[in-house]
Amino acid sequence: MKAVSSNNVARVLVVGGGYVGMNTALRLQRKLKQELRQGTVEVIVVDPEPYMTYQPFLPEAAAGSISPRHVVVPLRRVLPQCKVVIGEVTAIDHGERRATITTLAAEETGNGAIEVAYDELVLAPGSVSRTLPVPGLADVGIGFKTVEEAIGLRNHVLEQLDIASSTRDPAVRDAALTFVFVGGGYAGVEALAELEDMARYAVRYYHNVKPEDMKWILVEATDRILPEVGPDMGRYAVRELRGRNIDVRLETRLESCEKRVAVLSDGSRFPTRTLVWTAGVKPHPVLAASGLPLTGHGRLKCTAALQVDGVEHAWSAGDAAAVPDLTAEPPAKPDEPRPLCAPNAQHAVRQSKVLAENIAAAVRGGPIVDYAHKYVGSVASLGLHKGVAHVYGRKLRGYPAWFMHRVYHLGRVPTFNRKARVLAEWTLAGLFKREIVSLGSLENPRAEFELAAGTGRHNEAS
Repeated sequence: MKAVSSNNVARVLVVGGGYVGMNTALRLQRKLKQELRQGTVEVIVVDPEPYMTYQPFLPEAAAGSISPRHVVVPLRRVLPQCKVVIGEVTAIDHGERRATITTLAAEETGNGAIEVAYDELVLAPGSVSRTLPVPGLADVGIGFKTVEEAIGLRNHVLEQLDIASSTRDPAVRDAALTFVFVGGGYAGVEALAELEDMARYAVRYYHNVKPEDMKWILVEATDRILPEVGPDMGRYAVRELRGRNIDVRLETRLESCEKRVAVLSDGSRFPTRTLVWTAGVKPHPVLAASGLPLTGHGRLKCTAALQVDGVEHAWSAGDAAAVPDLTAEPPAKPDEPRPLCAPNAQHAVRQSKVLAENIAAAVRGGPIVDYAHKYVGSVASLGLHKGVAHVYGRKLRGYPAWFMHRVYHLGRVPTFNRKARVLAEWTLAGLFKREIVSLGSLENPRAEFELAAGTGRHNEAS
């Protein structure tokens, strides 16, 4: 195992290149510009992917409103003063201030992982999909956290329309045209709404498939959807979806999906070839391997200054961190803990600014400050020109909420380059018709060559 020493350089190791990781490193580039040029400070960003994904745009990427490459921000391009390592942190020894990283090169050469020494640690690995032991889920479920999953789901939905259009078997056709989404949070509702919008538009080009032939089902275990926008807007969203013939089932759970049959807790059974699982997330496993103090839900215990509670030189924010909300009403009893900041993008982006300021202060020896931000509200898209919003106490729905959703996220997506490209694509989408092409073959690009090489229909006599 190869160790990389710090050589008397103040090294900041950022684990994760998502909202918090990328934005923290981006701000450190500006705050520590002189030190980075002189070589007295080094910032290393470790992530399994070479890009940051702006997840609020995944539903629009799945619907074809935004190109997939404009949903991601390349880390090396926006972090030229940082060292970007494509790999995964598998273990952390904070007592020795060393992290074990498995890289692609290590997997290829078989030389094992590398160890990186650090002075300041930023743990921002984000979260992973939380699955339940539902029979058949691991075999047929489709996630919706990455751009690859979003584009794969788009191709899959269009492929199901092709299957339904080209078969005379009513059972196969019915299963192909049944789409089940589990989870009534942002990811589930926005993905379902955007894809249903796209599919309803696409079927006009199929001579034997009509919009009413499709079944779109949303399964939610609680009694409401989109809890972030409040009960009134949540009820409106249910009415809006049901008005589009989307079957919204509240207080219902997925019991099984074996043999491509979705069995719900209310006794319903739906043969389906599409089951999308968006029922929550859980902290990244690297947090448990860090040996740092965790909450009962597996998040890092942090102070309001975004330091890991009781641990020096360790910091966190975003999904990984349980940060006290200083703007919330204090608890009634002194021994009760303060409410925590919600693990959402709004807090993550703002926390990253304070986090970078505090790390720069720690490196230079200055004072650190607490994070305090009052939650301003939420916006959600329900498809093209439809949405709900609850912002600064005001409730919006329909076109105004959808417009606010786009304006807000256009302002939040990182870099001017991405803002301009997304805006241009939205403008062109308003002038031209939707793209409804499935490029499912991208997921297996060697398939055609393998056929031509002698394993399929292109065999030639020698």
